[in-house]
Amino acid sequence: MLHEDLEMRRVILARLRNAGIAKIETERSSNAQLTVTIHTAKPGIVIGKGGASVDQLREDLEKRFGNRVRISIQEIKQPELDAQLVAENIASQIERRISYKRAMKQAILRTMRSGAKGVRIYCGGRLRGAEMARREWDREGRVPLHTLRANIDFGRATASTTFGAIGVKCWIYKDVAVPLKKLPPADGTPIADAIAPQPEPPEIIDQLVPEKIDTTLKEAAPVVAAPKRTRATAAPAQQAAAPEAKPRTTKATAKVEAPTKPAAKAAAAVKPALKAKPAAKAKVETKAAAKPAAKPAAKKTTTKKDKS
Repeated sequence: MLHEDLEMRRVILARLRNAGIAKIETERSSNAQLTVTIHTAKPGIVIGKGGASVDQLREDLEKRFGNRVRISIQEIKQPELDAQLVAENIASQIERRISYKRAMKQAILRTMRSGAKGVRIYCGGRLRGAEMARREWDREGRVPLHTLRANIDFGRATASTTFGAIGVKCWIYKDVAVPLKKLPPADGTPIADAIAPQPEPPEIIDQLVPEKIDTTLKEAAPVVAAPKRTRATAAPAQQAAAPEAKPRTTKATAKVEAPTKPAAKAAAAVKPALKAKPAAKAKVETKAAAKPAAKPAAKKTTTKKDKS
């Protein structure tokens, strides 16, 4: 089937070479019918006068592949925004000995005027009949090839010249693809009600392994809650302990507190101190007198002569 589709494309492209065909789509149905969709910029050439060329093409395909063939034609309204058609146009100009630089510039100018955000065209081969092949490319706008959402069309064509084949590649950046919006169901129910509620993960785990999961959950519950409580109570304890520290006394506070005391209390505190001094002196004298009396007689010292 794959080889049949490839051969069908070759036959159609060779027969309708000047019709501006961008792509060919094939679809096979269950009743052995083949539907061929041709996207072209010149539907008049494909259809012909009174549909004669389409009928002739259908008969040739049925005879060659032995299936019922149905051909549908779709017109491309903006051929300047189709990368395959732009590449084929440049290749045809190069075959007619037109300068590749001029063909590239004109194609870029027409594409940008049609509303594209960026174009890049690449040509490689023996340009202008040079002995050594080289590559030339030109770009206008921006072509973000690494952006996944970017809508970039790509096409390539080959120009067969007397001095060799020249390849043409074209990239056209149209716009960023808009993500699809979620539409509500046809019956009118909101999206939240249409989606069935899913069970919570713990319930599913309990059904699968009830013995192991219950023990682990019971043991893990207090362990997880303990650090939260300690962290919550630790901060107020430190804050409450801070006021218990004694305030530092400074010279300024001492000077302020001293004058507040009454003079009578100060005088009363001085008198007992004066009375206590003589008593202390008497105690010291009695101790001094008792010491020499209490001392025993001096011990006799013996010398070597006495011993002898």
